[in-house]
Amino acid sequence: MSNGCGYEGCTVGETKRCALENDPATCPHRVTGSLVVEENAGDDTVDSNGSVGSPVLASPVETPTFPPSTTLALAAIDEMMVSRYVTVVGILGDPEAGKTACLASLYLLVSHAKLEGWSFADSRSLMAFEEIARGARRWNEGDPPAQMTVHTEMADDRQPGFLHIKLRRRSDDRSFDFALPDLPGEWSKDFIRTARSDRLEFMRSADVIWLVSDGRILSNKELRQGAITRLGQLAARLRALIIGKMPRLILVITHRDIVVPAVDTIRRIELELAKHDLEAEVVAVAPFSDDPNFGAGFGLDLLINATVREARKGEPFWPDSNPSEEQRSFLSYRRDND
Repeated sequence: MSNGCGYEGCTVGETKRCALENDPATCPHRVTGSLVVEENAGDDTVDSNGSVGSPVLASPVETPTFPPSTTLALAAIDEMMVSRYVTVVGILGDPEAGKTACLASLYLLVSHAKLEGWSFADSRSLMAFEEIARGARRWNEGDPPAQMTVHTEMADDRQPGFLHIKLRRRSDDRSFDFALPDLPGEWSKDFIRTARSDRLEFMRSADVIWLVSDGRILSNKELRQGAITRLGQLAARLRALIIGKMPRLILVITHRDIVVPAVDTIRRIELELAKHDLEAEVVAVAPFSDDPNFGAGFGLDLLINATVREARKGEPFWPDSNPSEEQRSFLSYRRDND
């Protein structure tokens, strides 16, 4: 008996020819409702009328895949901080100031083991780093692209996306987890203009805040004062946002390969910050460079060193002191009354 036929010895299912030379569609021995398998039909079956039926085999169960490793949400950073200390960095600055360029250059340096004094340990957002660094891999017949990194665009305009990287310091073999937000410059502009701070609430928990400024603009007489004023306005907004102890501020001046930050300009910025009782450490960097005297990523090792540098130690909460005979202390009272 063959598939689709009740006549003994009939092979209509394999040869599509009836053993009694009847029409397979009308043969009285045909098994009603059965399917005749055509040759080379693959996973599909064809019934006696030639129409495609359901697959012979069920689809295999797919192996679950890992979720895409893109930027991390605040919830992921909070979960990470439960198990270990994470250095949260706030990054603010004008559009095109070089915020994303610093992150892309940092990733490329670490991936090629060229970050002085540091080595790669782990990351939960490698694909996000690859995404922001892809512009640095596009070259036009040997010439560098006009823009080394892509402009940051947030999938969710209400919350930041974080990049995670873990670095090991060679000097003491100590590891540091960094949570670095890749924020568009428009967020900083909105923060200054409208004081919109709902999406920057994480700044209150930041260890360090990078204030990124374009060194080319700071060296331009016509544009310099506007950039300095905006830095002062950012400082004022941060002071209003963060109640209590402020995170350490680092003024990151980009394009060090093209211009040297003037001492007078830095002094004017310091005065702007001082109006709000703030001060900042200055680090000049060159995320990408055409100058042979300044390799790509110049100064980023100093920036990471400054980021993890411990703040000034405060006074001890409960200092040790020895009671004296002249002092009217509780210890003396107990001793005198024993």
